Amino acid sequence: MTGCDAPSSNGRRVKKIVCDGGAGAAAGAIAATIVCPLDVIKTRLQVHGLPNVPHSGQRGSIIITSLRNIIQTEGVKGMYRGLTPTLVALLPNWAVYFTVYGHLKGLLCTHVERIVNSCYDNAVNNSCQLTFGANMIAASGAGAATAIATNPLWVVKTRLQVEVPKAEYIAGKWDGTQGMRHGVVPYNGIFSALGRIAREEGIHGLYSGLLPSLAGLSHVAIQFPLYEKMKSYYAKKDNTTPDKLRPGRLVIASSISKVVASIMTYPHEVVRSRLQEQGQARNSEVRYDGVIDCVKKVYEKDGIRGFYRGCATNLLRTTPSAVITFTSYEMILRFLKQIIPPEEKHSEAKP
Repeated sequence: MTGCDAPSSNGRRVKKIVCDGGAGAAAGAIAATIVCPLDVIKTRLQVHGLPNVPHSGQRGSIIITSLRNIIQTEGVKGMYRGLTPTLVALLPNWAVYFTVYGHLKGLLCTHVERIVNSCYDNAVNNSCQLTFGANMIAASGAGAATAIATNPLWVVKTRLQVEVPKAEYIAGKWDGTQGMRHGVVPYNGIFSALGRIAREEGIHGLYSGLLPSLAGLSHVAIQFPLYEKMKSYYAKKDNTTPDKLRPGRLVIASSISKVVASIMTYPHEVVRSRLQEQGQARNSEVRYDGVIDCVKKVYEKDGIRGFYRGCATNLLRTTPSAVITFTSYEMILRFLKQIIPPEEKHSEAKP
């Protein structure tokens, strides 16, 4: 996310792929681990609505109530449901995203250079600054590639977060009040879930929620260009380059861009989560017949508020997550660029 790359040697391309992919995967894993409890709550609110509160007269925080319910019924382990598939999904997710994003920005920047002749020596000084529209194209293209490549893993992550704990299912103690998924035998893990979904629901099950995910490209199409613009603004203000901004500036840019994008695009996440959660196994009823039917039923039941169920929790989760991810990415990327020698040094060492 630190500029565009002009045509360079294969060594530089390989280094860029390694740096972008490695930094993205590491940053995503760090953020996912820290905010996993809020992610679990957000997913359950999207799928099952508000939790049952024993004392209706007390209107405490939904987040605190949800956390208390999870700890009481599932223990601390319940707060990290779906963390493993989340981490497994994030490794290819951010590796694919940042690699494709950087590559598309490089192609667009090269195109701009050829047209306006204003991007010389970009591979060295990162001077090329794309327009907001060009960054939207790069962000959307990277988002589409990432969604298609990793959707099955996100389906598994959602299912694991909302299913009934296996021990409770076997004991028959689950009373159905904790906002969990009923009528489906719990999965035994990531690969077990992938296999069962493929057998019981086919390719449709593995790619349920893909359409709203692709529709959700509007999120990254807003977030990343806004982030880039804010970085450019602060770079000019501080008389430096975007890839040398201090962490404080990155925190501001990443948080504002995330909040704006989240509020504008949150409804699609509700639809996506509901479509991913519903199964087509023999004991499961299909509640939504596609995106349009899901939108219609959510609106009929809860109105506009239904599309923003869990939004506050989502902002509390995604804003720090974005700050951690983007800032970590930039710092790790700078570190990797320093420790990974350029290909030219190896070439010069050869006889």
